Amino acid sequence: FDRAFFSRPLSILYNPFPALLALVLLSASSLGIRLLLSSTTPRKVLPKKMSTESNKMAPRKKIAVMTSGGDSPGMNAVVRACVRMAIHMGCDAYCVYEGYEGLVRGGDLIKKMDWYDVRGWLSEGGTLIGTARCMAFYERAGRLTAAKNLILNGIDALIICGGDGSLTGADRFRAEWPSLLDELVSTGELKAEQIHAYRHLNLVGIVGSIDNDLSGTDATVGCYSALARICMCVDLIEATASSHSRAFVVEVMGRHCGWLALMAGVATGADFIFIPEKPREDNWREEMCNVVQQHRKLGKRKTIVIIAEGALDKFGNKISPEQVRDLLADKDGLALDTRITTLGHVQRGGTAVAYDRMLATLQGVEAVKAVLEATPGTKTCFIAITENKIVRKPLMEAVLDTKQVAKAIESQDFDGAMALRDAEFSEQYKSFMMTTAGQMDHEKMLPEKERMKIGFINVGAPAGGMNAAVRAGVAYCLSRGHEPIAIHNGFAGFARHHGDSPLGAVRPFHWLEVDGWASKGGSEIGTNRELPSESGMETIANLIEQYQFDALFLIGGFEAFHAVEELRKAREQYPSLCIPMTLLPATISNNVPGTEYSLGSDTCLNELVDYCDKIKQSASATRRRVFVIETQGGRSGYVATFAGLGVGASAVYLPEEGLSLEMLSEDVRHLKEVFAQDKGQSRAGRVILINEKASKVYNAKLIADILRDEAHGRFESREGIPGHMQQGGVPSPMDRCRAVRLAIKCIQQLEKYGRNVHNRVKTDPMSASVIGIKGASVVFTPIQRLAEEETDWPNRRPKAAFWLSMKEIVDILGGRPRHTLPEPDLTGVKAKDVKRGLEPIQ
Repeated sequence: FDRAFFSRPLSILYNPFPALLALVLLSASSLGIRLLLSSTTPRKVLPKKMSTESNKMAPRKKIAVMTSGGDSPGMNAVVRACVRMAIHMGCDAYCVYEGYEGLVRGGDLIKKMDWYDVRGWLSEGGTLIGTARCMAFYERAGRLTAAKNLILNGIDALIICGGDGSLTGADRFRAEWPSLLDELVSTGELKAEQIHAYRHLNLVGIVGSIDNDLSGTDATVGCYSALARICMCVDLIEATASSHSRAFVVEVMGRHCGWLALMAGVATGADFIFIPEKPREDNWREEMCNVVQQHRKLGKRKTIVIIAEGALDKFGNKISPEQVRDLLADKDGLALDTRITTLGHVQRGGTAVAYDRMLATLQGVEAVKAVLEATPGTKTCFIAITENKIVRKPLMEAVLDTKQVAKAIESQDFDGAMALRDAEFSEQYKSFMMTTAGQMDHEKMLPEKERMKIGFINVGAPAGGMNAAVRAGVAYCLSRGHEPIAIHNGFAGFARHHGDSPLGAVRPFHWLEVDGWASKGGSEIGTNRELPSESGMETIANLIEQYQFDALFLIGGFEAFHAVEELRKAREQYPSLCIPMTLLPATISNNVPGTEYSLGSDTCLNELVDYCDKIKQSASATRRRVFVIETQGGRSGYVATFAGLGVGASAVYLPEEGLSLEMLSEDVRHLKEVFAQDKGQSRAGRVILINEKASKVYNAKLIADILRDEAHGRFESREGIPGHMQQGGVPSPMDRCRAVRLAIKCIQQLEKYGRNVHNRVKTDPMSASVIGIKGASVVFTPIQRLAEEETDWPNRRPKAAFWLSMKEIVDILGGRPRHTLPEPDLTGVKAKDVKRGLEPIQ
């Protein structure tokens, strides 16, 4: 435009075109500004695959979510994620209340949801939109009514969270959808123009089941929460069992799937388990009595037997808790004082653990993307997780495999049933057998010349699962004839206290003592952060030679990673260090290169989520209050990010992003607008998470003070610092189970090398390795490659963090507007030149 036009506004009378054009542009600009400033509702963007042309023609997408079958912890997190992600993607979100019953009855049971309708749902157990059996849906007439109700509400995309039965019914509903619509038109229930835009039903499943009984996924929503309840109960039972030298038979759920019984057995160190997929040998009575008797001879005062409700013997006959109790209590046999505990529906109760909240949230987000990307030819899929990766898989293939398991059990093809379960299930079963009865199987013992002397050492801060890993490693060593040796108190204890009297820092394990470590937190053999170079590399090398170690098994965090790298580098100078060594990462920070999961991180998240739930309850009770919580994690924002997923944080501040005054200003403005929209609803409290090293200037207290001052009485703010309680007390079942599985793999990795392999070790990069979960695999990676290519040494973390993309999901589901990232710091000569004015500030 000519500047003269703006100085002569009356020119519109004789030259109206520039003025009209300016008015259009200013209006558009004003609209854009309003959209940018509007942060009381989440930003809405259309899916990338939808073209501009189709947006003009197609009606606004409407996505419904429902829960069906038995309830499970985490279902509310699924609903919350689906509703908010759908709204964020520019769709209308609906909830179908009471499962298929609500689909058939329609009316008020199909309800449009707003962003704030699902506020506070993460910390609620069960399913707030209800679930109910619906016999009418089994009949075509019921499915006709359900289809009509969806069309009347304009819904053609459905996300269902339930078990295999619910998802099978959903797939059948989708297959019949075209014929159902044709019948509704032919009978006059609907008009042809009403169904024109809804010829295809897009459907995605999410498996919600505490039994973890669907093939094709490592975990279902709710299973780890149920496992946590079981382990908590067994841990409590163990105390009284030990006190009275009693035996307890604990019955858990699982008619056709023994996952809960198996994992509980692994996590608690039970003496014996019964699962449907893998009955014991012909004479299970004799086998169980032999195992229990052997454990009692070792000095155990307690006996725990865990039995799934669907347990069978090898001939397909049911095994009941009463049969097991009578056998253990038989006066002519073991004569143990035996009790039965049936846990029942307590396994379904309570809020979801951190893992189930994370799983439910990420699967809900993926489900929304899946229904929006689906085409008429797309097969019905469900959202699964393999190791650490969220994936889409064909639903009916998984359902058929699941039914095949039940058929295999019924036909007594137990090998087939085990083969149909995922790899982790089979590995955990072998792990359990190895850690409980392995020492009794002398056929697994190696020849004398192949047996190794393996040193166990913990390095770094304590982390949940360390003791479970040591216990599993020791059990495997004993079952193979190896000699496991404890190095107490890390490299500091090794260097300065190995020769102490009466007990030195280097001494053999006593199995009776180690057997009780499955559920213990901390580190029973001690741990500290001292590196070999700080203890004296020559001293460490001489001690390894003195004690004739054939291998080292390290458990710990970044310090342990650094220690292995130091030992590897020193091999040229000290030949005694030419022994195989492997690291099992264990740190709440989850910052060890080579893995996406470290022992202790799940325990930490459970503690932190539980803490934040209580804090958020306080914040909600006083309504207009924000709590700023400081999390641990060093320079890794993993804990803060995943805790943000689990508690629905309004903002998360990470070291990877940094923190600036501009970011704080934007978040203060957002919180003001959020509280301005609050019309007296409950659950109005807010939580902000800040990693302890997110900023050199801003900490939890300072941010809380800034929020309080800038609120000008509109809301309050407080800080909360959970500190070292984040290391947890009793380790989570996931940390215990994975500790057992990964520790055994580590000893097997060392076992491949054997004794006296100095020359081979010097030339083999895998002789110093890190075990890790990467995507859908468990892998060993040479520490040399990790140290040289994948490690950010100044910040003590991997160069690439797999979880950083989760930060955007935290912001989206928390309703946080897009924020300005801090400017990167200038360093070195460039920083000096800018300060001197030799270079312009950019």
